[in-house]
Amino acid sequence: MINHSSDKHPWFVQSRSSKTNPYRDFYIWRDGKANGAPPNNWTSLFGGSAWDKDPNTGQYYYHFFYAQQPDLNWRNPKVEKAMFDAAEWWLKRGVYGYRLDAVGTMFERADLKDNPPAPGKDAFGLPEQNRIYNTEQPEMHTELQRLRQQVIDRYPGRILIGETYVGTSAELSKFYGAHNDEVQLPMFLSLIGIKPLTASELRPKIEAVENNPVGGWPCFALNNHDQRRVPSRYDLPAGTTGDDMAKLTAAMLLTLRGTPILYYGEELGMVNNDPKRVEDVQDIIGKKGWPKEKGRDGERTPMQWNASVNAGFNSGAKPWMPVAPDYTTRNVTAQRNDSNSVLNFYRTLIAERRSNPALAGDMAMVDRANPNVLSYVRTGGGKKLLTVLNFGGEAADLTMAQLGGGTAGRIIAQNKANLAGTGIHVAPLGLMVVELS
Repeated sequence: MINHSSDKHPWFVQSRSSKTNPYRDFYIWRDGKANGAPPNNWTSLFGGSAWDKDPNTGQYYYHFFYAQQPDLNWRNPKVEKAMFDAAEWWLKRGVYGYRLDAVGTMFERADLKDNPPAPGKDAFGLPEQNRIYNTEQPEMHTELQRLRQQVIDRYPGRILIGETYVGTSAELSKFYGAHNDEVQLPMFLSLIGIKPLTASELRPKIEAVENNPVGGWPCFALNNHDQRRVPSRYDLPAGTTGDDMAKLTAAMLLTLRGTPILYYGEELGMVNNDPKRVEDVQDIIGKKGWPKEKGRDGERTPMQWNASVNAGFNSGAKPWMPVAPDYTTRNVTAQRNDSNSVLNFYRTLIAERRSNPALAGDMAMVDRANPNVLSYVRTGGGKKLLTVLNFGGEAADLTMAQLGGGTAGRIIAQNKANLAGTGIHVAPLGLMVVELS
């Protein structure tokens, strides 16, 4: 974690032992207000105040997330050195790079100014606030550039991936650095927040990343450990299934220009297995916020390898999260032998990414005004490839002229779509990936 450590970490154990301990300033400690209240109004993303009072020294420590996850004080040069040394230790042992978790919360405004209020209340009953003074602070970018320069770039081929929750492509572009000297792959996670998922919403966001001002390499994701899985996140049009949505989003991620980030089980179309009772919840935010906030257990259940006990996740010990009830049919072994499975759909497109030069080339949107169907052409190495994705609830009949021209050839992948005369017919949640001549 680049933002915080465990409260059991030796650094924090030392830090909380006394105000004069050498590790005290590795974390953010402050006196409370005169009335004993926390130092400011900042709330934790996971409920309650972002400050916990330690009875040993009488001061508060800051945690953006759980109280068990105290934030590191990146304004302390000793923290930077310790973290950079840790990063280099693993690079020397051959790791390829790092996913920077919670990167946007590395720094807080130095004077701890109160955040302004926002409308409504959060899932834990406290007033909402705009977290403008404890997220996305400018010092974060300077620090990430130093990490690149002093550590990562000294090991050729190593990479930084950012868990970059930002609202706009302009904010995302900052993570590349003005000279592409910051995070090589900042994930554009704002796609996750589009609901319902529509072509008219996706198109400008994708193009904005595609055309970012520093020429940074795009990186897209639609699933992760903090979000409901795609087949469970969206309302499905009549006559469609979660597998249709899984294939549709797979086709998009695997044919866009850039690097797709996939979450385990996404290649099976795994669905959420949400707790039914508060007694079954493991995630602390689910325990605190039930029933409005049920936590993230549902998207974190064991990988479904086969139809044996615990879906093959282990040989019999009870797993931390319960296996989803569909594991006997939705698993790797079963899908490997089903030519129409989500798994084999992924394998087909991944193999095409490796062999088709068009998928290493340029990208251009076509049929740009269509509110329901997202279409684009990839071009490279003398090959052209068309992707047509119907996110709408109605079937669409599109002519090749609408789709940028050319003649459809080899069909690479399709679901609920077919060539029809001089065009393509796509049912709701239908898709086609086809070569053009």
